[in-house]
Amino acid sequence: MGMNAVYKGAGDCPQVIPLFPLSGALLLPRGQMPLNIFEPRYLAMIDDAIRGNRVIGIIQPEPDDGRSPEVPPLLRVGCLGRITQFAETGDDRYIISLTGISRFRVIEELPVATPYRQAQVDYEPFAVDFVARAGEEEVDRDGLLRALRDFAKANDLKIDWKGVGEAPNEALVNALAMMCPFGPREKQALLEARSLGERAAVLVAITEIELARGGNDPDTTLQ
Repeated sequence: MGMNAVYKGAGDCPQVIPLFPLSGALLLPRGQMPLNIFEPRYLAMIDDAIRGNRVIGIIQPEPDDGRSPEVPPLLRVGCLGRITQFAETGDDRYIISLTGISRFRVIEELPVATPYRQAQVDYEPFAVDFVARAGEEEVDRDGLLRALRDFAKANDLKIDWKGVGEAPNEALVNALAMMCPFGPREKQALLEARSLGERAAVLVAITEIELARGGNDPDTTLQ
């Protein structure tokens, strides 16, 4: 059964989900994220997810303020992903791939007995995420490609230009947002963009800031 047959709208998604805090990570609807799982608590989380509805929530901790608490506070918006590939290694690791379903907002984190964190979440603010290719007409594709070419040249990045040329706007914007080497604040700004057109504009703005500063600075912050 395909992923879209399972999760067609906010009402189809679980209201309580396991959380995988991951700084600098960005998962977007219909995007693909490979993960190498080795910590015991997250191995347990994947075991439980595989036995259940096969979903986990990717969310960033709040940017590090130097305290590094054992249980770092989390940002309020993350993305639900479904485990669509799974493999075990010979050294007690899981190699998985997540496919993004929808962004969510954390309502509250729950007291749980599991070694991993769980939260009650709300998908309603992000109903557009369930509509494939929504807002593609708002994307300034030429501006985005110009910024990408400049960024790739400045950072010696290898780009599959043929694949880029053939990609629909949604796939292009979201793949670039996920792959570009930006810092946690920039990744969160891309995640929380209200529409695909806004995400493309944010992507161009971040890229231009990085270029103006002479390279990719992970501490760059949008004002």
